[in-house]
This record gives sequence, C-alpha cells and structure tokens, in this order.
Amino acid sequence: MPMTPAQMDRKVDEHFRHEASDDVEGVLRTLAEDVEHDVVGWPAGATRGRTAARAFYEAMFADLADSRVETLRRLYGSDFVVDESVWRGRAAGRPFGLEGRNRPLEFRLLHVLQFAENGEIARENVWLDFAAILAQLPQQGSA
Repeated sequence: MPMTPAQMDRKVDEHFRHEASDDVEGVLRTLAEDVEHDVVGWPAGATRGRTAARAFYEAMFADLADSRVETLRRLYGSDFVVDESVWRGRAAGRPFGLEGRNRPLEFRLLHVLQFAENGEIARENVWLDFAAILAQLPQQGSA
C-alpha cells in the first residue's frame, strides 16, 4: 500500500531530527538495510547499504555543526517525496574538503527520497548548492 504524504513527512522529519542532533545511529535506523545513498558531488560517490552510508554521516557530523534544516516545500509521489530545504549552521571542520574555520554556512538542498514498502528510506539522493557553499567558504588564496 502506498504511503500517504503525512507518513512520508513523519519519516523525513525523523531523519532530519536525527541529522540535527548528529545521531548517526538514529539516521541509519530511518534507512533501509540496502539503501542507495547518493550525495551528488560527494567524493566517494553513491553507496549501497547502511554501513556504507555511515561514513558520509560520520564525516558530515564532524564537519558541520548546529545543523538546522528548514523545509520550503515538498512534492509527493506514490512512493517518493522531493524535499526542497535550506540548511543553516556552522562549517566546524572541512565540509566537502573546504576549510570551514567555524564560519556560518547556509545553502539550499534538494532531497529525493524513495520509500520501501515498510516505510524505510530506500533511496536518498541529495543535491547541494555548491556555488553558495564555495561563496561562503572562500579558501586561502581565493576571493
């Protein structure tokens, strides 16, 4: 039976709450065991499975702090949701290989989340506004 938009919202909001509190185990519990995890531009590329997704979340939680996600809008299909959001926080470490130097950071992101029949996230595809990230985190020797 297809998930309702309200059921999808609950799962996505749970996922984002775990991200905001740097809770790797909580985030992984929202994902299907064989999740396809793809953050476009991430050096490791797309991965398959919770264990492989763990490396991304551990790195992200070390590099980004005070995470807040504000959802702007969501579009729904029978087994997927597209979430357009704004991320706000601090670049505490080296997010995306850039020196953060604890600077404030804000960027748009687009999640495409597909759900398994049991309600877990089976596929997470994330698109980040890298132009905004680069503009806010200029590196030594650049503007």
